Amino acid sequence: MGKADIGLIGLAVMGENLVMNMESKGFTVAVYNRTTSKVDKFVEGRAKGKNIIGTHSLEELVDNLAKPRKVMMMVKAGAAVDSMIDTLLPLLDDGDIIIDGGNSNYGDTIRRTAYVEEAGKLYIGTGVSGGEEGALNGPSLMPGGSPAAWESVKPIFQKICAHVDSGEPCCDWVGENGAGHFVKMVHNGIEYGDMELICECYQMMRYLLGLSDDEMSEIFKAWNKTELDSYLIEITGDILAYKDEDGSALVEKILDTAGQKGTGKWTGISALEEGVPLTLIGEAVFARCLSAMKDDRVEAAKAYPREIPAFQGNKEEFIEQMRKALFASKIISYAQGYTLMRTAAKTYNWNLNYGGIALMWRGGCIIRSTFLGKIKEAYDNNPELSNLLLDPFFKETIKNCVESWRQVVATATLAGIPIPALSSALSYFDGYTSEKLPANLLQAQRDYFGAHTYERLDTPRGEFFHTNWTGRGGDTHSETYIA
Repeated sequence: MGKADIGLIGLAVMGENLVMNMESKGFTVAVYNRTTSKVDKFVEGRAKGKNIIGTHSLEELVDNLAKPRKVMMMVKAGAAVDSMIDTLLPLLDDGDIIIDGGNSNYGDTIRRTAYVEEAGKLYIGTGVSGGEEGALNGPSLMPGGSPAAWESVKPIFQKICAHVDSGEPCCDWVGENGAGHFVKMVHNGIEYGDMELICECYQMMRYLLGLSDDEMSEIFKAWNKTELDSYLIEITGDILAYKDEDGSALVEKILDTAGQKGTGKWTGISALEEGVPLTLIGEAVFARCLSAMKDDRVEAAKAYPREIPAFQGNKEEFIEQMRKALFASKIISYAQGYTLMRTAAKTYNWNLNYGGIALMWRGGCIIRSTFLGKIKEAYDNNPELSNLLLDPFFKETIKNCVESWRQVVATATLAGIPIPALSSALSYFDGYTSEKLPANLLQAQRDYFGAHTYERLDTPRGEFFHTNWTGRGGDTHSETYIA
């Protein structure tokens, strides 16, 4: 066996599956794991007879790579990545490439790209989405970092990634330094939003409409044949139909406390830093936090007992209204996510291809759906589109859904069913489409207590005024700034 095309460090589930994927596409892969017994087990088991080279040290790994060497790390985000980079750098030659395929924070990737480039090497931070199944059969890949590294990595990445029906790869160069990991972070934030929206519909079906898990499963399977056709809707139908050993629905036996790895939280923090109203994804993150307060919620439920009233309307009509409310809210989630990417691109001087990003998400990843094709069309038609809601297709879609959306939010609220994502999405839509908001009063309040000044409707933008509201203040006012 000759030199390997690429080396991979970290043989956990994602790492192993990526190696098997690469080998199945004709590439020779060298592998290393800190616990070397894992290497032996893998090479003698699942990888037996394949073009996979097991190594027991980083030096041996590097020695087995064709130049320019490409080393992909699938290790835990954080300090472990920095430590691995520091260990690798002295072993590599100028022009060799280090790739981080973990869920690293984009800020770390910005810093690491500069650090590795200063040492004469090249760096890629790539988002990898699709879970273990995607890693094995074709993930969505979102690479960014040193542009000079892309041509060497492109043949591998575009062969192992998922492909849409037209044959286009769900992988392309995203942008400089941390752009790839930023786009993956936004993907994960949207994933949080999509999952929360589905869960809110499930809760209304179960507790307001009183549907069985089998009935709900059939609804989600039917929804998957509409504009909502997507991986998450598909697996929801499967989950609701799955039976435990006693024949009852397994999902109803699962403790209602959600976990999270942090990428949704990072998306919310980034939105706050950029001043972008990412309300739906923020609520989805907080919904997971609230779910984790199980003991508190049990006590609070005793303190504030309530019964969900019996549903009085037409259930089939309400289910269709829910479908429309879910679709409209999903559009809001993507609109907010894309606004965040556009804003960050200006901050970090990234040249992002927004239609291309939608294509990368069409296959392989967790949020894959047919709906993403419409986002690609929107940005292909208008690369400068400021908000998805202003695209003709999405404008007509929202107009068709908004009455149902309002009905669902009102019905759930009156019944006492929490729907933070659905309701915050509607509030964002109403705010974004309001010519006048009450921020005039807010600015008056800020000027009253802090002399923060305000602009006037009857003067040009950029002129600021201060009023001595009480007659006791002076003319001095604070500087005007926007955090």
